[in-house]
Amino acid sequence: MDIRAVLWDVDDTLFDYTTADRTGMRGHLTAEGLLDGYGTVDEALARWRRITEEQWARFAARETTFEGQRRDRVRIFLGEPALTDAEADAWFQRYIGHYEGAWALFPDVLPVLEALAGSHRHAVLSNSSLLVQDRKLRVLGLRDRFEAVLCAADIGVSKPDPQAFHAACEALALPPHQVAYVGDHPDIDGRGAAEAGLLSVWIDRTGVYAPDVPPAGPRRIASLAELPAILGADTRFGAPTSFG
Repeated sequence: MDIRAVLWDVDDTLFDYTTADRTGMRGHLTAEGLLDGYGTVDEALARWRRITEEQWARFAARETTFEGQRRDRVRIFLGEPALTDAEADAWFQRYIGHYEGAWALFPDVLPVLEALAGSHRHAVLSNSSLLVQDRKLRVLGLRDRFEAVLCAADIGVSKPDPQAFHAACEALALPPHQVAYVGDHPDIDGRGAAEAGLLSVWIDRTGVYAPDVPPAGPRRIASLAELPAILGADTRFGAPTSFG
């Protein structure tokens, strides 16, 4: 197996998005005085997550912009469809303050990046925007580990479309069969990368999909500590000394 580079998803793969989102939204709703309308905090968080997934699907289908899906999430959640863009943006930015305060990497991230630093090139392919993910990677101290960061909002195509994966491979100047993709979603990441011709590695940290039949194609792992063995721990592919 001649894998020369690893493409990474960010949210819930490198970065613990679920925990940060829950913690941040709990703090935000408390500060905004919005929890009284829900029986429990979990009910409010579940509604926010459901709305987020629905609006993100619209963005992935190119039915709205990245900023548009954010604003509509706020309008729907608050039940205020007439909210102006500026008002929705302000509400979301207040949430971001709480959310960013909870940012953290998964504990297995830095060890695996160190283990693979000398053997593989690294880049990011995310369904978010470069504005969001580039800053996130810098705050978390990871940006310099990736020679390229590609995001759906900027390249104009989202995972699981093969074109998204192929655009990332082109940025690395490598064919798909020489690139591995690591992501947390069984279909968007796992099946998508496999169908695009990459070595697909699906990280299922929580085992939430365990009762289901795993999607065909991706190799399933529970921790990033399993990744070097899949890629071949004793291989060296001569990663470039600079990304200039």
